Amino acid sequence: MLAILGGSGLSQLANLENVRRQAVRTPYGEPSGPLTFGRLSGRDVVFLARHGYGHTIVPHDVNYRANVWALHAQGVEGIVSVASVGGIREEFRPGCLVIPDQILDYTWGRSHTFFDGPGVKVTHIDFTMPYSQTLRTRLLLAADSCGEAVFDGGVYATTQGPRLETAAAINRLEHDGADLVGMTGMPEASLARELELDYAAVTVVANHAAGRGGSMNGIQLELIEAVLDDAIRRVRRIIEAMVSQ
Repeated sequence: MLAILGGSGLSQLANLENVRRQAVRTPYGEPSGPLTFGRLSGRDVVFLARHGYGHTIVPHDVNYRANVWALHAQGVEGIVSVASVGGIREEFRPGCLVIPDQILDYTWGRSHTFFDGPGVKVTHIDFTMPYSQTLRTRLLLAADSCGEAVFDGGVYATTQGPRLETAAAINRLEHDGADLVGMTGMPEASLARELELDYAAVTVVANHAAGRGGSMNGIQLELIEAVLDDAIRRVRRIIEAMVSQ
C-alpha cells in the first residue's frame, strides 16, 4: 500500500473511493490528523494531510515522527510527499513540477530521529541518496504516461519557516547548491529512511524564491493560490497514474 503525504494545496485526494477515516495514536503522539484510507485507480492507498485537514499546523510544529510512524504502522511500503516550494534555479518557474533527488537541511529544534531517549542505542543511517530511486522512477514514468512535464532532479533546501526567506538567505542557499526551497522536506525524509520506507517527493514550484524572477522585489502571496490550484490538479493525475502502475 502506498501512502500520500499532502502539503499546502493538497489536503485531500480527489477520486478516492470507499473512503474511511481512522484516528490513530503513536508512541510519539498524535499525527497531523486522522488517516484517510481508500481506493485510488483500483489500489489501496492511505492519505494524510501534513498540515492538518484545516491547514492549521505550521511546518516546525508538524509531528513528523508521529506522521511517519503512523503510516509505517499501517504497513505502507512507501511514501510520496507532495510539497509546495519556491524556485531558486532559473528554470524552476511557478507552476513547474520537480521530483528532487537531494536535500539540504537548515531546520532546527525538530524531533528528527526515532533513535533517541533513555536506553535507546545510537543508530546511524546512510542518507547519501535521500530519496528512493524506485519511487522517483515510478513518478517519472507516471508523469510521462499522462503527458505531464516534470523536472527530474533538484536539490531541495528545507528551511525552518513559517516565514518566507530573505533575498540574502536565498543567495546563501543558491551558493550551497540549492535549487528549491521549502519547509517540510526534513526530517520527514530521514525519518522514513530510519523505518526503511521508500520515500520520494513531488514538489510544486508555487513562486520564485525571494529576490529571483518575479519575486525580485517581493513575493506576491495572492498569486500562489492560483498557481497551486492548477499544479495540484496535475499532481493528482500523476499520483493516480503511479498508483495504477
